[in-house]
Amino acid sequence: MHQTLKVKNLSISFPQNKGPHQPVLQNLSFDLLAGKTLGMVGESGSGKTLSSLAIMGLLPAVARMEVEEMQFSPKTGENYDLSKLSVAQWPQIRGQHIGMIFQEPLKALNPILTCGAQIAEVLQQHQGLKGKALEEVVLGWLEKVKLPDLKRIYQSYPHQLSGGQRQRVMIAAAMCCQPALLLADEPTTALDLSVQHEVLNLIRELTKEQGTACIFISHDLSVVRKLADQVLVLRHGQTIEYGPANEVLNTPKAPYTRALLACKPPLLEKIQRLPVLKDVEDGKAPTPLPAPASDANAAVILALENLCAFYPGSAQWFWQKKVPFHALDGINLHLGKGQTLGLVGESGSGKTTLARCILNLVQPQNGQIRYEGQEIQGLNGVALKKLRKKIQVVFQDPFSSLNPRISVGEAIMEPMQVHGIGQNQAERQQKTLELLALVGLAAEHFERLPAEFSGGQRQRIAIARALAVEPELLILDEAVSSLDVSIQAQVLNLLKDLQEQHGLTYLFISHDLSVIRFMSDQVAVMRGGKVIEYGPAEELFLRPREGYTKELLGAAG
Repeated sequence: MHQTLKVKNLSISFPQNKGPHQPVLQNLSFDLLAGKTLGMVGESGSGKTLSSLAIMGLLPAVARMEVEEMQFSPKTGENYDLSKLSVAQWPQIRGQHIGMIFQEPLKALNPILTCGAQIAEVLQQHQGLKGKALEEVVLGWLEKVKLPDLKRIYQSYPHQLSGGQRQRVMIAAAMCCQPALLLADEPTTALDLSVQHEVLNLIRELTKEQGTACIFISHDLSVVRKLADQVLVLRHGQTIEYGPANEVLNTPKAPYTRALLACKPPLLEKIQRLPVLKDVEDGKAPTPLPAPASDANAAVILALENLCAFYPGSAQWFWQKKVPFHALDGINLHLGKGQTLGLVGESGSGKTTLARCILNLVQPQNGQIRYEGQEIQGLNGVALKKLRKKIQVVFQDPFSSLNPRISVGEAIMEPMQVHGIGQNQAERQQKTLELLALVGLAAEHFERLPAEFSGGQRQRIAIARALAVEPELLILDEAVSSLDVSIQAQVLNLLKDLQEQHGLTYLFISHDLSVIRFMSDQVAVMRGGKVIEYGPAEELFLRPREGYTKELLGAAG
């Protein structure tokens, strides 16, 4: 088995305020054999994504890269020094020999091309396919990554798909040429557990059968455990631990690695508080306490009754009848004040559409939505503004929900000003700094633009902005899906603290069942626009009734 990639002493630095370059990755070294997978883990900003961008030749122009060796040997027998490739050589390497799955699909996919056209473009450029043969191969890859309604997905634009569906389109585009090296940067972050399991199996099959080497970047250690042959742990740009996956994940030597493993919410029991990184490293991790029972008599703050919503359908040919797509079909849910309703289900099951209906961003065709006993559909003007202060949301994709042209400090202060929170800008600025600290960011981040942060850091900014107007109900749509486990533990504990201190109510949408169990009092399982199982969290996790729920729990275990 030949060596596909050898990296020796890779360092990356960036200029800081016209001063000397600041190192962000230092002396990274590893070897990767054909057919093997290296799992790269660490906190947001540790250098994981930068290392993959360096291998792809996609570092920003201001970055300074120094490397002793970066040898790439694809299956065709050539040998390339990736640090010395010309601009003209890279287009023949990317896509054909090296594929990459980026973390944020909405940012990486072209918004003006259909999803089918974007996969076809890769195959046409590198394999010369055309016409009907090209379309059949594209449809075959859409089927391989378990997307439904293949013709519709083929003709859809990225914004017309759910976050998980967009991620699967990216996976198909990266894998369709069967590259020698696959760089996967959080490829399963937005996927529900059942599809995540299928995609991981697909990646595993490709790497083993085609002899493809893979660098798998993830903050989810349970995912890395299922896939990786070797594990490399990064922190602040430095290698903390590197070795066979079984050794690193089962008998870690570094306190930091042990801490990462301890911060993951348990699936088999519900606890009140998660250990955080510093506590575990210092040997002072709190003893997990059983979570208190939820108040079964809590007043209903949000009620959904027979909620139905559909989107206009599409047809392949103009003479065919358009069949509407039913995103929600007869939803009945109740959420108690101060409690958390966990919402789980596969991508496209209707979870995000349900949230958008509550926010008055999508108008349902039937049913009722009542907040504090009042019908809220079709509100406008002052009434809608008051509702938006009471109900805030953290969207799944932080990059698309933040204005790229204003600093994160301004982004957090803006809703405060709109809703009259704070006597002046000085007060609002002080509150913003406190919110940044609450979600694990520093005061120096106030003036930076969203593009200067990692995906996980942007998600924390979005959470801080949602909390800025002191809402009553917070809708969290995969709000911790892109966070590494150490920051995830801090944010989940923070959300619990805020709920207890301020009586907040949460609608918590997630594909991570361990997170749902930690956070939720009630859980609803959605599939195909319907709620197929609904009840107290403990009962649903311990005694699930539906086969689909049992499958989800099996995939999580």
